[in-house]
Amino acid sequence: MKEKESQGSGRRAQKKAAVRASITFPPALYSTLEEIAKEKKVSLAWVVRDASERYVTERSDEAPRPGKG
Repeated sequence: MKEKESQGSGRRAQKKAAVRASITFPPALYSTLEEIAKEKKVSLAWVVRDASERYVTERSDEAPRPGKG
């Protein structure tokens, strides 16, 4: 996947721009995500990003830590 870089003032920017992805959802899940977005008055993309961030955080909290267990 190719990432775009932000344009800086004459030099390469340090931060990379967001990556765009195309995702296919089952119809029922998509409808639910649309309802959540409408209730929260945010975009569907925001709902998906928020859910993804929560999932990654939760998953990293569950990961076994070296030396423990």
